[in-house]
Amino acid sequence: MKYIISCVLLILSHTLFAQTETDSNSVVVHKDPRIDMLVKKQIEINEFTTRDARSRVQGFRILVLNTNDRNKANNAKAKIYQEFPELRAYLEWKSPYMKVKVGDFKTRNEAEPYMSAIQRFFPSGVYIIRDIIEVNPDKSGTL
Repeated sequence: MKYIISCVLLILSHTLFAQTETDSNSVVVHKDPRIDMLVKKQIEINEFTTRDARSRVQGFRILVLNTNDRNKANNAKAKIYQEFPELRAYLEWKSPYMKVKVGDFKTRNEAEPYMSAIQRFFPSGVYIIRDIIEVNPDKSGTL
């Protein structure tokens, strides 16, 4: 019985080695030309996302609300988007408080006109604070 199994394994191993020897000499690859288009598109996406990741600098934001009530924070964010659609609002949660911050200002002077306008809707607790802001990169990739 051992002799038969040994012979069968020997024949199978010889067949496997024979296939690898004949197939290793030639390989033909047929590539769809749309793959090049997908690769080019992925390169553009990667360039945009990495450029965006590098665009964070020290700047200023306006702290609109500091509360532990999620509904108040969401309502304040919605109000900011209604009244100031050009500004971006950020909702930050640091236990147990939620902070609503507005804008990406490089200097304090850029934030001051918006602060006085925001104080009309939120009369108390509006401050200009230092924060890491997002800067939109230009086409050349520099800040």
